[in-house]
Amino acid sequence: MSDGIDHGQFEEGRHVNYWDLDHTLERELRRIYTDAEFDWAESRLEEFGGIVGHTIADNADYVDDHGPELEPYDKHGEVQNFVRYPAEQLENERLAYEMGIVADSFTAPPGREEPMPLSHNLAMQYLLCYADPGFDCPVAMTAGAALVLEKFDDGSLEEYYEGLTSRIYEDLIEGAMFLTEKQGGSDVGANETRAERDPEAECWRLIGEKWFCSNIDAEGTLALARTDDAPEGTQGLSMFLVPHADPDEGPVTKGNRVEDGPLAPDEVNDQLYRRLKDKLGTIAVPTGEVEFTGAKAHLVGEEENGFKQMTEMLNLERLSNAAASCGIIGRVLLESKIYAANREAFGETIDQYPLMKADLVDMAVDHEAAMAYTFEAARLLSERERAERGEEPSADGTDAEDTYRLMRLLVPIAKARTARMAVDTASYGMEIHGGNGYVNDFVTNRLLRDAQVLPIWEGTENILSLDVLRALEREDAHEPLFEAIENRLESVSHPALSETAETIESEYHDLAGALAMLAGEDGEYAQLSAKRLAHYVFDVFTAALLLEEAQTELDEGDGRVALVARRFVANELETADARGISSGDRFALEAFEPIVRNASVDPETLSEPVTADD
Repeated sequence: MSDGIDHGQFEEGRHVNYWDLDHTLERELRRIYTDAEFDWAESRLEEFGGIVGHTIADNADYVDDHGPELEPYDKHGEVQNFVRYPAEQLENERLAYEMGIVADSFTAPPGREEPMPLSHNLAMQYLLCYADPGFDCPVAMTAGAALVLEKFDDGSLEEYYEGLTSRIYEDLIEGAMFLTEKQGGSDVGANETRAERDPEAECWRLIGEKWFCSNIDAEGTLALARTDDAPEGTQGLSMFLVPHADPDEGPVTKGNRVEDGPLAPDEVNDQLYRRLKDKLGTIAVPTGEVEFTGAKAHLVGEEENGFKQMTEMLNLERLSNAAASCGIIGRVLLESKIYAANREAFGETIDQYPLMKADLVDMAVDHEAAMAYTFEAARLLSERERAERGEEPSADGTDAEDTYRLMRLLVPIAKARTARMAVDTASYGMEIHGGNGYVNDFVTNRLLRDAQVLPIWEGTENILSLDVLRALEREDAHEPLFEAIENRLESVSHPALSETAETIESEYHDLAGALAMLAGEDGEYAQLSAKRLAHYVFDVFTAALLLEEAQTELDEGDGRVALVARRFVANELETADARGISSGDRFALEAFEPIVRNASVDPETLSEPVTADD
């Protein structure tokens, strides 16, 4: 049994080990990994949590003030497309990639015969985002590009795949995804970039403009373009790999880029990096405008199948976005706990005042909820990839088709909800720090700026909500959703959870009724309701997940997660009379120690006022 964490022993949320302090991540990974996977990963994640907390976090603050700079032309006026990075950014890259943040989910790491699941990549991304969500963008796209090549390349791009999945920094290349065009934005089908076959060079050449290109100088960039006579809309798009350098000599690795500096004029691919965007946050990733002027490119997969192939990358990118959101929430929560445990006002540390106790309890519950939902979606993605490779089926008995259908529903919701939670949590974390939180010397300033892009990347909330409707209409995703919720409700037997389970079951039936009603309405009304529906699915499904986790923890002698489940359900699924003021509810005062400080709770006390074990 745990007596909890004394956050007053720390000065701030750096120079610590993020893995050691994040019991929620450990619990989620124990749930979704096999025993063998967790046994291998635990020491790896602990080592990485220390690296992120002690080195990457400090470097990230420096990079935020001294970010990458673009030098599009050399002194003779020739295009060189050179992005100059601070040494601190290069150190962060080396540390993360050599720890296997991408490689371990694609090639068997030392000590294993098989790669780790994609959920392991997402867990490491989560820890990285305690320090730098901006740098996580290239990491996520490198994994996404590797996944696309693994699925669709015929072997002709093996050198690029090996570079994307290298755990040796000198041999590494990074990935990117250039989708956005000025006239299209989220309407990918409005893409105007053209692809023309060059028989003499035995390659394709791209002509067009991409407007918001993160990781602009990646060697493993994937882009969509329309070939001659291809139909309009997304069905006419093909996918191409467009290297940073002229591809005739093969990929230019990180080792060569760092050692050799700018490319010679005859080594530059036919494209111009016009400028970097002057962004609010995520400074570590250079985002800019690219003009393809006949850039040499390799076709990936089949012509006119590019958008379908890109959706495979988007599933992972959206979950990467959710993992980043969870990482920001985790870091803000940690900073807030530490600050509140040390900041004195009127003779007490501020974490002893009832309003602050309630705030920290609810921030912690939000973190637990976001983690449970995101890593369940990550488990489904991993299971789906295993099924496609012909590996062992899901441990919970779900068949591959149902796994895919449920994943299709959960992934856009994970991205939409957690991104909004990250912005709200980062904003309030800044408020807890007062004026200090608003200035650039303190990390909450950067975390809020970094969080603000998360609702935009990989689809806005409106776009994602419409994707939820498509998953329900085209995939009948409600069927595996209902089964998953029912199975979790049926797994609950502890009396301490009975009232919470009744509330969830009631809301589940209301959700099912809402879905049945929408199925009979016109498309315009369904779209009007899409955002509310997405959040409703998140609330009911997350409540069922937390309930199941609470039952597991109670069986093992700890009632802490039961308190988390109770609070989440009370906040999201119950409506209190007089907004709860007349209820006499003292939950936040009684549950502060277990929920905020991770102290254990004796299950026998859950029918009484809550006190942590000594």
